[in-house]
Amino acid sequence: MPCVKYTPPSLGIVPKFSSPPSVPKTYADFIDVMVARLGKHFEWIELWNQPNNLNEWDSRLDPQWNAFSEMIGGAAFWIRQLGKKAVLPGLWPPDLNWLNLMEKRGVLAYIDAVGVQGFPGAAEFPWVGWDLELGALRDRLTTLKVKPEIWITQTGYSTWRGNERAQVSAFIEAADAPVDRMYWYAAQDNRPSPHAGEPYHSDEREYHYGLKRADGGAKLLYELWSEGGLQRVREFDSIRPAARGTGRRKHVLITGGAGFIGTNLASRLLAADRPVLIYDNLSRAGGERNLAWLKETYPKGLTIKIADVREPQALRAAVRSAEEVFHFAAQVAVTSSLEDPRHDFDVNIGGTLNLLEAIRSMDSPPSVLFTSTNKVYGGLNDLALQAAGKRYQPLDTTLRTGVNEERPLDFHSPYGCSKGAADQYVLDYARTFGVNAVVFRMSCIYGIHQNGTEDQGWVAHFLIRALQQKGLTIYGDGMQVRDLLFIDDLVDAFLLAQSNIQSLSGQAFNIGGGLGNTISLWDLLEVIENLAGERPSVQMREWRPGDQRYYVSDTRKFKAATGWAPTVSVHQGVKRLYRWLAKSYGIAPIPQLRSEGILDAVFAH
Repeated sequence: MPCVKYTPPSLGIVPKFSSPPSVPKTYADFIDVMVARLGKHFEWIELWNQPNNLNEWDSRLDPQWNAFSEMIGGAAFWIRQLGKKAVLPGLWPPDLNWLNLMEKRGVLAYIDAVGVQGFPGAAEFPWVGWDLELGALRDRLTTLKVKPEIWITQTGYSTWRGNERAQVSAFIEAADAPVDRMYWYAAQDNRPSPHAGEPYHSDEREYHYGLKRADGGAKLLYELWSEGGLQRVREFDSIRPAARGTGRRKHVLITGGAGFIGTNLASRLLAADRPVLIYDNLSRAGGERNLAWLKETYPKGLTIKIADVREPQALRAAVRSAEEVFHFAAQVAVTSSLEDPRHDFDVNIGGTLNLLEAIRSMDSPPSVLFTSTNKVYGGLNDLALQAAGKRYQPLDTTLRTGVNEERPLDFHSPYGCSKGAADQYVLDYARTFGVNAVVFRMSCIYGIHQNGTEDQGWVAHFLIRALQQKGLTIYGDGMQVRDLLFIDDLVDAFLLAQSNIQSLSGQAFNIGGGLGNTISLWDLLEVIENLAGERPSVQMREWRPGDQRYYVSDTRKFKAATGWAPTVSVHQGVKRLYRWLAKSYGIAPIPQLRSEGILDAVFAH
């Protein structure tokens, strides 16, 4: 449906888009030409947009709405002669008295549908809901003795603060509204772009109404819709926070708790009868499935708060009754940080600072464990390496025990900068404000409930692609080495850190599988071939910014402090993850491994 708006400046009373035209008939003349050339493609035409917005129609130049009435009324009359139908533009905020004026001027006699607009979540105008807005509109049209269709010509919910869950609810509310048709504001977010020396939109929210982000990444609403249409969106929207069921007992707060790591930690805590509050905006694929599994498995003790760490008030409410906090919520991909450094900064640094300030404001603040990353050590380009079969190893044999915490920080990539800055904020709040806080600088974590992607969770991603019989992309030469840590061992480390928080506070620890659990990308492909019966096809690409050719965690500091050590070998962990993924994706794995000896040889490194 075309919406015809904006006056060519050369035809306006004054030379700007929001000006009334000098000759109102030129608007109908343009529509006449448009219908003649393109009319086979549409039946309806919307006449202008938000005329009570000075950026759309400068009513100061037309204070009695005479020019507007003549322009729209003449166009609507001519549209009917051409066999098309006219939609009166929606207003934001709605104005029923304006409808009276349009009826008095004779415009409504030629209108086939009346538009209405609404933007829940916008602070400028109070939102009363579609039922009240549309009920009042319908009553007024009845009073005026006209019966046009009623359409929502524009609605949406801006995710500029990250609240993708609220966008889902706003969409369902609009889809269920008693109207003949509904139009959502945008399919994809806009990128800020120069326009006459200024940003195209003066309001930051205007860039974030889409179903997808500007970089093409799917938001929660898009993911749900693509999975199962409107019914899938409705099913998700019906999920509501679970009752605590535990009175006033303090809870363990897990930000980003619907993710792979948070789900496993929550499961361990709930199994031990500890109340858990999961705080998550569900922006990552698979989060809603993880929550559904937790709710089904643990009907008591779980509370869910769908919100973003960029919402300070919601975060303060979640912290208020927490006795321990695990802060996992983050933008997790280097590639995404390169595409949108501002978003990466707002989530990883701003969100962490919001949490720390909420904790600091309490009389008895809870302890906090923050998951940082090995990327805070940069690309490690100073490590001299040599090839050893299909993997790298350091020339300096003293480094083969791994990278320890004395390694200088060297942030590389926006992601490395944001996680590194948050890492330092957490440690400084322990030092300056006395908050009990620990930082884990983690290597590659893998395990069940992980839905890995190319950008994050690469072990699961490789296995998923193999199960789906799809090819892989390897960045670099495939000889890069990582130490893998199975999720069960990481959860053990979390609980040990919290139980020893008084002695560990203010310290950072490198956490990973260590020297005994290393693997290269080529090694993993060999394992996959043994598990799946064939090796995925591989496409090679250039190294990415900040890629480390060799990283192994030296975990001796944490072991000395707590006695912790990994117990699940890579051999065992990869098989467990492979079989869980096969079941999760409904794909039968190869029943028997072709050769346990191949796996033993790979992991003997």
